[in-house]
Amino acid sequence: MMSLEKLRSFIKENRNEYIELEKILTSHKALAPENGGEGELDKCESLQAFLISHGITKLERYDAPDARAKGGIRPNLVATIDGESDDYSVWVMAHLDVVPAGDLSLWNTDPWTVVEKDGKLYGRGVEDNQQGLVSAFAAAWAYTNLGVKPKHTVKLLFAADEEVGSHYGIIWLLENTDIFRKEDLIIIPDGGDSKGETIEVAEKNILWIEFTTTGKQCHGSRPDEGKNACLAASHLAVELNRELKAAFNKKDALFTPDYSTFEPTMRKANVEGVNIIPGSDVMYMDCRILPCYSCDEVLVKVEEICRKVESDFGVKISYRLLQRAQSVATPEDAKVVQLLSQALKDTHGIDSKIIGIGGGTVGAELRNLGYDCVVWGTLDECAHMPNEYCIIDNIIKDAETLAVLMSK
Repeated sequence: MMSLEKLRSFIKENRNEYIELEKILTSHKALAPENGGEGELDKCESLQAFLISHGITKLERYDAPDARAKGGIRPNLVATIDGESDDYSVWVMAHLDVVPAGDLSLWNTDPWTVVEKDGKLYGRGVEDNQQGLVSAFAAAWAYTNLGVKPKHTVKLLFAADEEVGSHYGIIWLLENTDIFRKEDLIIIPDGGDSKGETIEVAEKNILWIEFTTTGKQCHGSRPDEGKNACLAASHLAVELNRELKAAFNKKDALFTPDYSTFEPTMRKANVEGVNIIPGSDVMYMDCRILPCYSCDEVLVKVEEICRKVESDFGVKISYRLLQRAQSVATPEDAKVVQLLSQALKDTHGIDSKIIGIGGGTVGAELRNLGYDCVVWGTLDECAHMPNEYCIIDNIIKDAETLAVLMSK
């Protein structure tokens, strides 16, 4: 194989191409219909044209039907770079959609026009997830432009719908195609740290729960004539937090924090006067649970606590799940973990750290079906913020790491 130094030199020399691709991608408001947008079609077609113009021509589209979106579809694009061997593929998976810009008064620049300043690119989506997308392109382009094959087949996936559930992206692909093989290595450059040293292999299980407490409304001066739903719900929040933490109290150093969390969060308005005792109260809880526990175990305890509070306060409590996500972990000795760790060491002298996270990624969907994957990247984690930016050198740094990994 051609010297890795030639691949790395090529990646470093083409900085302007990465900036140009970021500009093209950011100019398209690839917002999901849930966020008031038309989807990813225009952005996907522009990306296709860019890839073809740069010699990456083996492209396939997997379009998920969605009548709400432009063209009635949500596009998922796969670029293939043939390797010396096709015994497995190295996937680098990025997403095309972005979140809305939010309050424009908080932006110093137009969020849909990339601005370069002090080695950074500013604009909505430049980090989440265009930085990883561009790094993947840069690594693959180095191989195709220099006329050398990677060790194994390389596949770049540019998926739809990551920001609002992945139902038209990775979930649809897993349910409707057979593009992945269990022996494939999957890298998701959609999270990480400023040094690029953490490799995420596991996620906490997630439960988002809405609790509705129903009592009896009455005058504030006569609580004896009612059932105070606010008081009962407040007690419920405290008991859920206290008892769930006590019942599910194991620790796992893979995660920060290293324990399960059960936090009351949002609460809906109940009454409009200080002198009214509420007859109804709605509150929410965000639970992030270590993988050693199942969501079912937690829900059994939730049910027990609800019934106890009902009895103590004479109210009725119902609940519904807004989100339920359970994920297995990628083994720390999995091939994708080991090869990425070695590539980081070989390329930048980085000693990687294996971690788990409390947030949710598309990695959970893959791991639950037996596909080993990791989430990794060198970034400042300014996703979804006003004045989102990416560091140009990080695009290049991660492209070099990916190129070296593709050689193994």
